[in-house]
Amino acid sequence: GDDAPRAVFPSVTERPKHSGVMMGMGLGHLDPYVGDKSQARRGIMCLKYPIEHGIVTNWDDWEKLMDTAFYEELRVAPEEHPIIMTEPPLNPKSNREKMTQILFETFNAPKFYVAINEVLALYASGRTTGLVVSMGDAVGFTVPIYEGYVLPHAVWRYDLAGRDITEYLQKLLTERGYSFTTKEEKNCVRDMKEKLCYVALDYDKELEKYDNSIDLDVNYEMPDGNVITFGNQRIRAPECIFQPAFIGLSAYGMHWNTVSSISKCDPDIRWTLYQNIVLNGGNTMFKGLKERLLKEVKSRAPNNMKDAVKIIDMEERKYGAWIGGSILASLSTFDEMWITKEEYDESG
Repeated sequence: GDDAPRAVFPSVTERPKHSGVMMGMGLGHLDPYVGDKSQARRGIMCLKYPIEHGIVTNWDDWEKLMDTAFYEELRVAPEEHPIIMTEPPLNPKSNREKMTQILFETFNAPKFYVAINEVLALYASGRTTGLVVSMGDAVGFTVPIYEGYVLPHAVWRYDLAGRDITEYLQKLLTERGYSFTTKEEKNCVRDMKEKLCYVALDYDKELEKYDNSIDLDVNYEMPDGNVITFGNQRIRAPECIFQPAFIGLSAYGMHWNTVSSISKCDPDIRWTLYQNIVLNGGNTMFKGLKERLLKEVKSRAPNNMKDAVKIIDMEERKYGAWIGGSILASLSTFDEMWITKEEYDESG
């Protein structure tokens, strides 16, 4: 398989706030704008996320995303290619069935397979057993996996992810007097988060450094030439990963979920899980996150497990699930795992 995605675009659509406005502008049809095309017309459009916290909630818009992926981004005929899709842990069975139906009946896929995101990410790291700590744009999970199988009773889901951190950073900067109203400006906030924010090893000590000096402050130039000065916002925004109360969530932090997931597994495999904690997803890319998670997990792990704790941070973890899927699809032993269209037509 390929070693990098050929196309990456946001899973977002835009629809008109008022259909009459669109008709009056002579734009006619009201199909949603998809992905990168949904960046303009901000004033008359409203953003829609067909996938909320990892779960598809609007199948019509999801189908539009797939249509865009196949015909516009990849420029392939889906009826000519087997398709692997990912799903989150604990995905409702009805969602998996609906996804299967659309891919076979609407896109006429010849073969189809659905795999759990974190299992593929673990494969990408060269492992079949481990604990995957995953955080994308919309949802986070800690997922223990043993010999390729998820242990569902020990999965932790947390509805705090990249989008929340971006919104929190925007709030912090707004409190400093900056304004972000257009879609382009809000995209800049996400860019600031990815380029300038980092996770502090010791939050209180790092905060003190910012209070006592401006040496850690950095500037970000907006496309219009305006310059935004960053101070302690650089560490305050991603700190909500470990202290969700910062954004008003009564939830546990990533470190707590990690230890809790492992503690729910059979004692015989806990050492192995602590040894193989694999980071996955774009919002685990923060500088300092690996070191902070290691510190926090070690401090909470049982005494006889502390020496086992190891965090694996693959450079390509932003696309970990995709890479794992590419590896899986290239294995000759995988051929027998596909669901074929003939099988679907026979048994549904």
